[in-house]
Amino acid sequence: MMIRSLMTDSLGSLTFEAMLKEASVLGFEELEFGTGNWSGAPHLKLDTLLASSGAREDFLGLLETYALGISALNCSGNTLAPNSMGLAHQEVVHKTFALAALLGVKHIVMMSGLPGGAPGDTVPNWITTSWPPKNLENLSWQWKECLIPYWKELVKEAAETGIESIALENHGSQLVYNARTLKMLRSEVGAMVGMNLDPSHLFWMGGDPRAMARSLGDMIYHVHAKDVRVEFGMHEADGLLDTRCIDDYASRAWNYVALGHGHDLLWWKEFFSILTMVGYDGPVSLEMEDKTMDQLTGTRKSMEVLKEALPRMDKE
Repeated sequence: MMIRSLMTDSLGSLTFEAMLKEASVLGFEELEFGTGNWSGAPHLKLDTLLASSGAREDFLGLLETYALGISALNCSGNTLAPNSMGLAHQEVVHKTFALAALLGVKHIVMMSGLPGGAPGDTVPNWITTSWPPKNLENLSWQWKECLIPYWKELVKEAAETGIESIALENHGSQLVYNARTLKMLRSEVGAMVGMNLDPSHLFWMGGDPRAMARSLGDMIYHVHAKDVRVEFGMHEADGLLDTRCIDDYASRAWNYVALGHGHDLLWWKEFFSILTMVGYDGPVSLEMEDKTMDQLTGTRKSMEVLKEALPRMDKE
């Protein structure tokens, strides 16, 4: 049975206990906590929890009060950035692994990372085409000299700290961003690494998350319930590669939206049914980044869709 989880950044405007209360009332069963890097970590103080057993007891005690578990710790960032940010993001990952061991959490969500395009670069470089021909040489360097060596070491560290799985989000501007690239990395570093299947990113990259689910099967370790709407009258002239800020939602070709506001209930029912067909029964973690409504409204509306679409029945 798929578990209803909440990525707590979705309610980042609420205090920790107010978020717990709202999540419990809405019917969530587990929470996915951002620990830093791309997340502002509004509900988890990484250094404090690492340093204080009392703080950890209080943290877990409040979760128990509201009958909520932890689905994963999320330390998504760019650990391969060829600058100080990359080193800082690596440090958060190490700390997140250590905290997971202290809290008894076995599952981590993060991103693969994106290095520069060549030795000496100081900014990341996402290569998305095979032309000009130099691109393929640079892409090979990124994988062989940066990504694979880093992940071979990281999966060893994860295993040593008791982590059972790392789910990589299929996000743009990362070396692992679709089914093919995940399989490529797994072939080099093993089954510790799987997919955090986030439908929203595949939508704007022109793919279909239903096909991704069928392609990956038991390589899916985590799922984000997050929607995208391709904006009618906006994307037709320019396509879906849009560099405008997500806050400029009125001008963009596509936007992150509340669940059901980009793809209807029938689509989500089919998607979750396909996940069941391929054997997935883990967390489905709602992530709400709709800029056209406040966080609480968007989360409540999204949860209505999630409850209706998941192939499960709740006890009366």
